[in-house]
Amino acid sequence: MERQEYEAIKTRALELFEKANIVLTEHEKATLEVADFGLNTIEVSGLQLITYVNTNRVCAKELALLPNQTCPEHKHPKRSFDEGKEETFRCKYGQVFLYVEGPETSLRAVDPPLGDEAYYTAGQEVLLSPGEQYTIPPNTLHWFKAGSEGAIVSEFSTKSTDEEDIFTDPRIKRVPEIL
Repeated sequence: MERQEYEAIKTRALELFEKANIVLTEHEKATLEVADFGLNTIEVSGLQLITYVNTNRVCAKELALLPNQTCPEHKHPKRSFDEGKEETFRCKYGQVFLYVEGPETSLRAVDPPLGDEAYYTAGQEVLLSPGEQYTIPPNTLHWFKAGSEGAIVSEFSTKSTDEEDIFTDPRIKRVPEIL
């Protein structure tokens, strides 16, 4: 991702945090991560996040999704020290369409990114509006997409090891490359 695009996306994410009345320190604003997953379609497939804390036991993050932006399907696999990351998503702003493994929802509200449907297999829909939350068990395939106004999600989890996440799409690179 080019530096100019990174900065523009970062600005839009910070505007979403403001709309959700999420107060951030200058350090948090400066360290906001913009992940395009190496797909170079950040407004379609991407995620912006701030990590408040990530210790050996707990993790807390704020996730910002631009309007209709999708975080690609992935899971948090078994690790040497546990069964995998367990995470709870709590919607703070907008709507989030979360898809997890389980019985497929027959009439889904949103679709995966056009052309990438083969990489989205979790089909049980969970709609999260402000104040609603859902806990994703370890090693469970999931993906999520913001509604038309974007979304802010607080994530509370066990230790996060993002570099160990397994994505369905083999093209994905979890660590962003800023040029």
